[in-house]
Amino acid sequence: MVGEYLSRPLGELDLTTIMIDGIVFHDHTILIALGITAGAEKVVLGVREGSTENAGVASALLRDLIERGLPADKAILFAIDGGKGVRSAITKTFGVLAPVQRCQVHKLRNVLDHLPDHLKAGTRRAMLDAYNCSDAATAKKQLERLAGSLEREHPGAAASLREGLDETLTLLRLGISGWLYRSLRSTNIIENVNGAVAKFARNVRRWRHGEMIVRWVASALREADKKFRKLKGHKDMPRLIAALEAHQAQLQVDTKKKAA
Repeated sequence: MVGEYLSRPLGELDLTTIMIDGIVFHDHTILIALGITAGAEKVVLGVREGSTENAGVASALLRDLIERGLPADKAILFAIDGGKGVRSAITKTFGVLAPVQRCQVHKLRNVLDHLPDHLKAGTRRAMLDAYNCSDAATAKKQLERLAGSLEREHPGAAASLREGLDETLTLLRLGISGWLYRSLRSTNIIENVNGAVAKFARNVRRWRHGEMIVRWVASALREADKKFRKLKGHKDMPRLIAALEAHQAQLQVDTKKKAA
């Protein structure tokens, strides 16, 4: 039954977004892919077990999704926490066809970790002000200005802020705002799923092997699947769909220009 759940066809799902995140059980990491459909429904897509969230494990997860019907020629938004392995796998599998939204919550946390306590509140406000801008260009200018102000005294914080900066603003570049923007600009949705998985498995005293972990995680995900609610901001899904279609159309135009 667990095997059927993890291998069910995905071709009929009209997916707009895929979130990927990992949960650790001792020396095993389980990567989980959560999809969001055009109707704003959340659905667990698949899992993959490995030792870390490296590119090989993430690539295997994505290949499995494609083999089960995920289109490899359609623009789909990916929301991730910024892990290099997962990011590399997305590029390798989908190239520029897949826009990536880096989690703003993780980025905020990473930057603040480089700063002394007396600078954290002000930096946090400045980053949130930028992320709440109405357009990506203004947000980028504000974040670059902030990085410049941190450069001399706290170069680690400045470097952390600049790393992947553009991808923290992907949704703004796509013209997404309101509740849909707030729902998709972080990986909180899938992290909440991971929390439900951890709670489901908390009474396990001893994990015997990776297969047991996968079986328990899949069982927990099936239970979580039954309780999913529609994504907040679902009324704006047509805007995201249109933005992804425009992104794909522009890539096709650019390809034709290069070929000509």
